[in-house]
Amino acid sequence: MKLYDAARCPYCARARIALAEKGIAYEPIPIDLDERPQWLYELNPIGKVPILDDGFVVPESAVIMEYLEEAYPATPLLPADLEGRARARLALLRFDDLLGDDYYAMRSGRPNELERRLAELPAGESLFADIAYLPWLMRARDILEVALPAPLEARLEALCERPAIAAELELVRQMAR
Repeated sequence: MKLYDAARCPYCARARIALAEKGIAYEPIPIDLDERPQWLYELNPIGKVPILDDGFVVPESAVIMEYLEEAYPATPLLPADLEGRARARLALLRFDDLLGDDYYAMRSGRPNELERRLAELPAGESLFADIAYLPWLMRARDILEVALPAPLEARLEALCERPAIAAELELVRQMAR
């Protein structure tokens, strides 16, 4: 299994954390986001990472998370109950709508509402939703130096006891140096 990956990309971090949480070994294929290779567009016509390839090519972090959840059900990230699974998926969709654009706007110095959006995020919806949020929370706090709301800070700190999440946090801290 291969993961076409970029260390700085929060979407790729989702895939890395999900793979690690499920205990799935993979070969990382690093991609330079500033000079994307032309062959990358053959795997994903829009040239975005992450891309998972286990014989079937799966682009987009949310789709990768769902794919892994179905392909490797022994270690679930989604809650067991139907409503819990629906809430987790809704949280992921809401996150992408509410926070993603503002994160990138802040990173590039454009007007944004990142701090307000962070205050709207639920803390501890599910591990699946947490994995969707955490890459941005880590980067907002440790790279952009945004103070997280207390419930999100507490959730992040609690989840850092998980090896997959601690490894991602260490990668973010290295980028922040």
